[in-house]
Amino acid sequence: MTSRERVLASLNHRQPDAVPVDFGGTAVTGIHVMAVAALRDHFGLEKRPVKIFEPYQMLGLIDEDLKRAMGIDVEGVPGPETLFGFRNENWKPWRLDNGLEVLVSENFRTTREPNGDTLIYPKGDLTAPPSGRLPKGGFFFDSIIRQEPIDESRLNPEDNLEEFGPVSAADLEYYTEQTDLAAATGRAIAVTIGGLGFGDIALVPAPFLKHPKGIRDVEEWYVSTVTRQDYIHRIFEKQTEIGIGNLDKLRPVLDGRADVVYVCGTDFGSQASQFLSVATFRSLYFPYYKTINDWIHKNTGWKTFKHSCGAVDPLIESFIECGFDILNPVQVSAAGMEASRLKEKYGRRLVFWGGGVDTQRTFAFGTPEEVRDQVLRRLEVLAPGGGYVFNAIHNIQGNTPVGNIVAALAAVREFNGQS
Repeated sequence: MTSRERVLASLNHRQPDAVPVDFGGTAVTGIHVMAVAALRDHFGLEKRPVKIFEPYQMLGLIDEDLKRAMGIDVEGVPGPETLFGFRNENWKPWRLDNGLEVLVSENFRTTREPNGDTLIYPKGDLTAPPSGRLPKGGFFFDSIIRQEPIDESRLNPEDNLEEFGPVSAADLEYYTEQTDLAAATGRAIAVTIGGLGFGDIALVPAPFLKHPKGIRDVEEWYVSTVTRQDYIHRIFEKQTEIGIGNLDKLRPVLDGRADVVYVCGTDFGSQASQFLSVATFRSLYFPYYKTINDWIHKNTGWKTFKHSCGAVDPLIESFIECGFDILNPVQVSAAGMEASRLKEKYGRRLVFWGGGVDTQRTFAFGTPEEVRDQVLRRLEVLAPGGGYVFNAIHNIQGNTPVGNIVAALAAVREFNGQS
C-alpha cells in the first residue's frame, strides 16, 4: 500500500498492510523543535536549523528527508496562521536558551524580561500587550491572560466571536497551495481548519488577538459554562454558522484531497475524571459538534478528528453519536482508559489516533527497552482490524531522549515485520 492507502484503510476499519504512522500531521501530534533537531542528527541528515511552525508549543517542522527516515504516512496542512496570529513567512534565525539555533517567521517578535523570560506578541505587533510567555529554560509558551474586568450588565457574546469570521481570499489561496504540495507526497492529508473547536481552552485567552474582549480568563470561562450557559450557547450558535459557511467555501479547494479534518481540540478530561458531566456535554456542546460533523459527512468524504486529553471514557459514546470519526490522543494512562477496554468497546466505531506510548512517563523518563515494550503491547491491542494510527499520547516533548523516540519507531517497524 501507499502511505495514503494505508491510512485510508485504517480510517475505514480495514486491516492495512502496516500500522500507519503520524508525527507532525496536526498541532497535537507534533514534535518539539529540540527533538526534531536531535532526530535529524541521529539519522545523519543535512545539518540545518529546524523551522518552528507553531511557536505556542514550539513545534518543529519535519522536513521530507526526516519524514522518510521516520516512516511517516500523514502529511499535515496547518491553518494559515500560528496561534499567535501571524503567518509563517520570510524565515529568520532565532536561538533557544540552550543555544540551539532555529528558524522562525519574521513575524515572530519577542522581548526579554529581566528574569530571562521571553515575551511574544500577537500578530507580531510589539506595540500590543504581549500574549505569551516562554519561561527561561522552558520548552513552550504559556498564554498571558489579558482579561478586562467583567461587567455582567455589558457582557456581549459578540466579544467572544471576534476571532471567527469568513475565510479570506488569502486563506483560500493558502489552502490551495498547501494541499497541492501535500498531495504530491503520496501521504494521507490532515487539514486543520480554524474556528470549529468550541470552547477550546487554549484558544479562549486569544493569544492571536491584540486586545481581546469578552470572557478570556480560563477560570472565568469554566465558571461561565455553568453560570452563563445562555451566553455560551449564543457564542456557539454563531460560531457554528460561521464555521459551516467557511466549510462550504473550503470544500471546492479540499475536496478529493483532504482525508482528515481537525475539528476540535477542546479538552474534556483530567488525569482522573472529566471536566463536566455527560449531561452538560450533551446540552452545551453536542448540538454544535453534531451540526459540524453532519455537514462534513453529508458534503465530503473527510473523516473528523476530535482531540481531548484525559479520562474521557464516559463521553466517548457522545463523541461517536455527534459524529466524530477519530479520537486523539487516546490517553490510556488516564483513569478508565485502558487500551484493551477502549478497543473492545469502541474499536469498530471509532479510530484511535495516538496512545502508542506514554509521553508523561515512559517516553520522557523510561529506557529504550521500556519504550519498545510499551509500544509493542499497545500495538498488539490497538492495531488489529484497522481503526488505528500510531502516535504518542500528545506531542513529543523537548526533553524526550532521542534514543527513546528511535526505539518507538523501531518497535513500530518490528511490529509491522519491517525490521
